[in-house]
Amino acid sequence: MGFFKFLDSNPQDSTTPLISAVANKFMTTTSAVEHDISFDLTTTRPLSARCHPISSSSPIPLPLEVVLSIIEEATYADGTPDNDLLRRCALVCRAWSFPSQKLLFTSVTLRSQTACNSFRVAVTRSTAKGRILGDTVVRMRAVIDHNQPFGLSESSFAEAVNQCPHLYDLNLSFYGRASPGDDIVGAPDVSRMRRSAPSFNENTLTLLRSGPTISALAFNNWSENANTLTQLLDVWPSLRSLAISGTPPEAPSPFLAPFPGSLEELRMNFQTSPSLEFVNWLLHNSVTSLRAVEFEREPSAQLLHAFTDAHGAELHSLALPSCHLPEHVKAVQSCPQLKELRIENTSVLPKLWRVLPATVEHIALGVDLNTSLQPLVDAVRTSESLGSVTVHPSNGGEKHAVFPVLKMACAYQGVELRVVHDIKTFRTQLRGDPIPTSVFPRTQSLNNIYLMRS
Repeated sequence: MGFFKFLDSNPQDSTTPLISAVANKFMTTTSAVEHDISFDLTTTRPLSARCHPISSSSPIPLPLEVVLSIIEEATYADGTPDNDLLRRCALVCRAWSFPSQKLLFTSVTLRSQTACNSFRVAVTRSTAKGRILGDTVVRMRAVIDHNQPFGLSESSFAEAVNQCPHLYDLNLSFYGRASPGDDIVGAPDVSRMRRSAPSFNENTLTLLRSGPTISALAFNNWSENANTLTQLLDVWPSLRSLAISGTPPEAPSPFLAPFPGSLEELRMNFQTSPSLEFVNWLLHNSVTSLRAVEFEREPSAQLLHAFTDAHGAELHSLALPSCHLPEHVKAVQSCPQLKELRIENTSVLPKLWRVLPATVEHIALGVDLNTSLQPLVDAVRTSESLGSVTVHPSNGGEKHAVFPVLKMACAYQGVELRVVHDIKTFRTQLRGDPIPTSVFPRTQSLNNIYLMRS
């Protein structure tokens, strides 16, 4: 009976502590019970060849692919990249470092010449690692500020763009130079308030034209030069998404051909509405392609009517700062295929919810104690297409008397109710990533990053 002979052997002669522990455990019985059973578990191999010590100091590591998948999911857990987490992951070990750097380089920010120089060294096309990091970049935010002594130069900006062949989304802020002047208390010098800036030179424009094909541009012009936007649009007729803010662009020359691109998304943020001549020039070839329009500031009634009259039939998403006037309700009615309506202000005419297009899938709005919510509750109960409602409560909006009723109506109808307290999150997350979509609300995700890079 080889098995019992093995137990009767001296544990000190064993080749492994684990076997000794097992033997001691079996030998601690108070009395032996004899059974008429005989079997032999021995093999032809010696004991030392089939028993190996197990070291507790060297655990089996997770496969690197699993670790990287976990990092990716954790980084985009709330829809926006957590760069602090990626920086910590890059310092854990050598195996994690480069993959974490690749995720970090997905979105880069260049605010100074020093930052740009470091970035260009990191993504140099002369090394394999530099080419990989350069190919990873799909988003870039750059600041050209003529007031800063070490600000990013336009030539360095163009060269940095050129080193990122898969760049998809560019956010460019352009600041003019303040003029000297003498202020008097209560009457600032007008000349000092001016912000002049030169146009992009021809070398910069040539470099940009030879670089990647940009699909999404956000241009924030905080200078008095209204021609820079026209220059950039001439460089990238491939644009599908455009966001413009700051100084309202001037009406282009009548001899200038309309913008040849077909925009799918347009967002505007101007203190005074741009001219209709500029809007018609910009959207001349976007009559059938424009799907999403957002006004961050109140548009003039004339501009809003022009938009909905020319593009309302094709719009899927409309974002207004408020909807407290009859012309706002009329604009929504002019969009029979509307799938998303976003209103940041808490003041909404109750009539809006009674004339809401039947195709709406997502509603987003601000809510306070004075918001008329019962008409919205009725719309939730009767709509067959509504799938999601997002609210931004302010000034005690969650204590609204009808807010629990809205929750119950959404739950009963199977409509997702999302409450977003941070106004910045309410704005940015609902905009989603600038890629074509027919599903609302839009999202920010790692999958969208892969689509941008493809």
